[in-house]
Amino acid sequence: MLLFTVVALTAFAADQLGKFFIVRYLQPGQSIQVLPNIFHLTYIENPGGAFGIMAYQTQLFIGLSILAICLLAVAIFYYAKREKRAIWSLAFLTAGILGNLVDRLRTGYVIDFLDFRIWPVFNPADIFIFVGAVSLFVMLASSRGTKREW
Repeated sequence: MLLFTVVALTAFAADQLGKFFIVRYLQPGQSIQVLPNIFHLTYIENPGGAFGIMAYQTQLFIGLSILAICLLAVAIFYYAKREKRAIWSLAFLTAGILGNLVDRLRTGYVIDFLDFRIWPVFNPADIFIFVGAVSLFVMLASSRGTKREW
């Protein structure tokens, strides 16, 4: 549980710290070029889910996030002792979901700021959710047919 806590809290803190600085130093819609034509910091207030879908359904997203956190808590306690590899995936998922949940509870929207100009603007929490989900999927898929119980 210590590894899970350290990874989840570190990822969550990185997400929230990045958002703190963006809100402090940029105005909504403002963009700063970091790498010309490749990477910008662009402050976006996203009232929806991924890619802005279902905008202004804040209560739904809050409810789904809380449900996901509860399911992750069960998974953490169930798998943490049996499958150490799952700790990283579950920690990243938890940190990402909590990062966006805190935004929605505090402001009613998610703060996005990582802008590669070929993809919608996103935030570190989105990266943690993606990495956690993909790595968990890979672990689950690769363990099929083995004696491990997933």
